[in-house]
Amino acid sequence: MKNLDVPTIAATAIVSLLTGYFIGKSVVSKETHEQVKESLSEDNNEEEEEEELDPLPEAKIDAKNYDNFKLTLVVRSDLGMTKGKIAAQCGHATLACYKAVKIVNPEILKAWEYSGQAKVALKCDSEDKLLELQAIALSLGLPAQTIQDAGRTQIAAGSRTVLGVGPG
Repeated sequence: MKNLDVPTIAATAIVSLLTGYFIGKSVVSKETHEQVKESLSEDNNEEEEEEELDPLPEAKIDAKNYDNFKLTLVVRSDLGMTKGKIAAQCGHATLACYKAVKIVNPEILKAWEYSGQAKVALKCDSEDKLLELQAIALSLGLPAQTIQDAGRTQIAAGSRTVLGVGPG
């Protein structure tokens, strides 16, 4: 058996590692690009997004006349949700409001994003109150989305857990 010197072994190892790295990165990059492209084509269907949302306001607020935009999350306190459940439901409400305002009033969305995406959490004690607040918000031209629980954990299926209002 021939003795190979250390620099030759080290150089061979480095070249092998770099070759494997770049080949692997190229394969993963192409797969990831295709997955992202496929996902975007599915997600860009605005009609599908509108079907998932509650009714949208007909009036449009002029973002230039206001500042200090906030997204308000109204949580039902009568359901006895844990803090984790509340956090998850608020996340759903935030996303629903984001989708709604993106369709209805993208200028307000930009202003809210630019101003730091402020959020306010409030509570109410009944579904009736939640629906009343939603109707008021819609009448003022604000997106207002309720979240209905799927019923897989703590809450009965179809229960409205959180109302997101805004941003506005």
